[in-house]
Amino acid sequence: MNDLRVKVTNKAILKIALPITAAMFIPNVNFIINNIFLGHLDENVLGVAGITGVYYLIFALIGQGLNNGLQSLISRRAGENRVDDIGKLFINGILVSLVIAFIGIILTYTVTPYILTYSLHDEKNVAMAVDFLKIRIWGLVFLYIYQMRNALLVGISQTKLLFIAALAEAGMNVLADYALIFGNFGMPELGFNGAAVASIIAEFTGMIIIFLVIHIRGIGKQFSLFSHLTFSKEHFLHILKVSTPLMLQFAISLISWEFFYILIEHHGNEQLAISNAMRNVFGFFGCFSWAFAAASNAMVSNVIGQGLHNKVQELIYKIMKMSLGFAIIICAIINIIPSQFLSIYGQHESFIENGIPVLRIISIALVFMSVSVVWLNAVTGTGSTKITLAVELFAIVFYCLYVYVVLEWMNLPITYGWMSEWIYWTCLFVPSFIYIRSGKWKSRKI
Repeated sequence: MNDLRVKVTNKAILKIALPITAAMFIPNVNFIINNIFLGHLDENVLGVAGITGVYYLIFALIGQGLNNGLQSLISRRAGENRVDDIGKLFINGILVSLVIAFIGIILTYTVTPYILTYSLHDEKNVAMAVDFLKIRIWGLVFLYIYQMRNALLVGISQTKLLFIAALAEAGMNVLADYALIFGNFGMPELGFNGAAVASIIAEFTGMIIIFLVIHIRGIGKQFSLFSHLTFSKEHFLHILKVSTPLMLQFAISLISWEFFYILIEHHGNEQLAISNAMRNVFGFFGCFSWAFAAASNAMVSNVIGQGLHNKVQELIYKIMKMSLGFAIIICAIINIIPSQFLSIYGQHESFIENGIPVLRIISIALVFMSVSVVWLNAVTGTGSTKITLAVELFAIVFYCLYVYVVLEWMNLPITYGWMSEWIYWTCLFVPSFIYIRSGKWKSRKI
């Protein structure tokens, strides 16, 4: 049996973080290609894709919260060399995810149409969004199972395997988008809804491929993943206890972003389309920071499991410096060639002209984020998930107040609205930093 304990070295950090970056890059490239296709249909479609994208992302990040909690538990057991518990945690994590997925599907069919009708000004946008989401939401089942394998592979430091499934998923999504949005390869021309069907097909493909990889590499046998195919109340509730604050944290974060996009919609379809493009940029270039954040969560939990509490802050600083270095390089590149990034969406000149100031704001926000997510995920790695929820609530209050005053009350341009990202990431960093420095997490057991 391989030793699952990690070392506090730059090499160990990069060994975990870089494959995660590659695995995140691929779906984000795929997502951008998806929006490029939709941008060639209509400006309204690109704008509505922003609202539906953030809506689906709310549920996707609820799954990510579950993933992070499960990842912390698996990493802690790996650090403690308690291998037998890993398979039980994995299977019960999947059971939790399926329950949440079906709750999301029910809400989308019953509550969401009323929320969008009340919130959006354009009836055409409402109809497009509702029709799209009633198809798209079925992908949650496959996405959540797919995310649980993330928790397993990151938790046992096998992050290089993430790349294989991500590549398969992205390739399938591009092909299916091209076929179903425009009616190529003899397939029906479904337009906007074609993107929803294509995404579901891609998520199913990614899920199947990763389980094949797990089987072929012997990981299933090594950790007895499929010999514990029974419900365990103890493990089920323990996963919920650790993960629920994280799921709420991510849900609240993305609900506030949906609120932001609804306010943007009140400024017109071009502003909504620009903001959707900004979300693509944020997701694509934020891959480095989120990969280092995932490494922070897993490695901090693993190191604590080894009893090396005195090494935790040293580890966080190492990860933070790498994350910050990548973000500064990205910020510089974006500011040198901003129009090139926006021109790929096939929109008119005013889209590029009005989008460049917002893109510059986003580039600086990426630098703020690169530091904040490392410290916030370090708090998650200590098992103090209620603290991360409290930190998120603190940041969201300031974020929502700012965007409402700036965009709705003062009716300022969206450039000022996007400055909310600076406030948000600062509000996440400060309490996370203070908590880790306080050492109060050292006595916590998970």
